[in-house]
Amino acid sequence: MDTVNQNNQAWYVYLLRCADNSLYCGITTNLKKRLRQHNGELVGGAKYTKVRQPCELAYSETHNNRSDASKREYEIKQLTKVAKEQLITNK
Repeated sequence: MDTVNQNNQAWYVYLLRCADNSLYCGITTNLKKRLRQHNGELVGGAKYTKVRQPCELAYSETHNNRSDASKREYEIKQLTKVAKEQLITNK
């Protein structure tokens, strides 16, 4: 799979492990910045992660466009927590 689009911008699907051991799934083009947002260092984090800080990156995969990343995000969100943990373990 080609990992960047015509603008040389990769899209990432990621899982964060929150302080309460829950998992949060999202997409972004900048993993470092998005993690900082989720941890409250920058404006723009999700409500879910604001009350579950700190969060750490547990898993990510690269896609060549937003559409593919969004589809994969949806697939991952449908998984059970056990299946998400297996995805993290098998990375």
